[in-house]
This record gives sequence, C-alpha cells and structure tokens, in this order.
Amino acid sequence: MLLPIQCAVGLLLAGPATGAREIYFEQTTQTGNGSALAGPGVVSQVWYSGRKMRLEAGAGGAGHAFILRLDTEKAWRLDPEAKTATCIDLDRLRAKSQMDVAMAGDLMGSEEATPRSAPLRGVRTIAGYACRGYRISAGPTVMDVWVSDALPVGMDAFSEFLEWTGASDALSGLLAEVRKLRGFPLETRTRTSVMGKLQETLSTVTKVQLGPQPAALFEPPPGYRLLAEAPDDEP
Repeated sequence: MLLPIQCAVGLLLAGPATGAREIYFEQTTQTGNGSALAGPGVVSQVWYSGRKMRLEAGAGGAGHAFILRLDTEKAWRLDPEAKTATCIDLDRLRAKSQMDVAMAGDLMGSEEATPRSAPLRGVRTIAGYACRGYRISAGPTVMDVWVSDALPVGMDAFSEFLEWTGASDALSGLLAEVRKLRGFPLETRTRTSVMGKLQETLSTVTKVQLGPQPAALFEPPPGYRLLAEAPDDEP
C-alpha cells in the first residue's frame, strides 16, 4: 500500500522556494543492489495541492490510491476494484511515517556526516526538460540529482507535508544541501550501504503538469463504500 514515506524523499528534493503550489507528476522507481536495477520499475502518480495529496499506484487511474488531507485531518485508502474507501487513523499513520523516515535517515547516514555537493558534467533531457546534475554525498549515501529550473515549483509547496512526515528533522542535513540547488528534480539516483550491502534506488519523473488540480481527486469517489480501518490494517 502507498504511504507518505514513499514520496517524502522525492518531495524534499523540490529545490528552493519559488511560486507554484499545485502539481501533478508521474514517476517510475527502480531498485537494485548496485550492479543492476530490477525490472521496468514501479509507476506512481502524485497529485499535490497545498495541504492535499493523492498518491496512486500504476498509471491510468486503475491502481490503489491514498488520499491525505492535512486541511481536514482525514485520510483514505481507495480500492477501485472493490469500490471501497477505508478511513485511516491519521495519528497512527503520522507516527508510522515519522518512524519510517527516521529509519531512512539513519540508513542514509544523514546524522553521521555533513552532506556536500558537487556538479556533474553535461546536460540531460528528462521529461522534456533540460537538466543539470549534482552529486550529494553524506556518509554511506551518494545521491545524484538532475534538476530543471524551468519548473516554478519550490520547497515551500511541500514544507507542511515534510514536517508532518518527520522528514524535516530526520533528513535535515540532506534537506539543507538540496535546498541550495536551483530547480525541480526530475531524476534521483541514490546509493547507500546497508549492513555492508549496496542498495540503489532510481526515481525518474516522466510527466509533469502544473496548475490547479481537480478537487474531486482529494475525496472518496461517489459510489464508494466507506469502511473503518481495522486495528491490524497496514495504512
């Protein structure tokens, strides 16, 4: 099931504060052991509108989805096949998200070393935008980030969400370094050593749309049954 932690790191790479606060993007994520990335990757869709977020698995609107409403303190897990919307305990979800982000920060060495960055050579075109690359290193973690300054999206658009997940604290060192970059990240490749084993994640944005997002995306669809979350449900 999709959780806020799955996009928190991607959102924290949104660069310095600029203007737009609403965005939709599609992203493909692959993982591997440093020698090869597995399969075609997992496709996800993200809609963000101020204090409202929707994450959806796959493409084309047929996957499971997660809706987070910080403005109303509500969240739902949508199952399009069963046409159900499960209400999620937001306090429990927030606690789990903060624990997951804190663990990610520990594995990435964000508290053990001062991050440093250096430009990468060349220019790449990603999702139709020219991008410049930067390598950020912190302890056992190396992150290559390719950003475009043609998209007016900044850190201020995601600040409340990052605070809610705990990313602002757990990843503060990396966050500070990334804030120095100018632009929106269209690709990130992260390599880190976990218990002596190299772990690698590649996330590539394939489509971006700026502007107001439909309000209906942030509510359970008409005709869906509302269910209560069971105590042992995974958010």
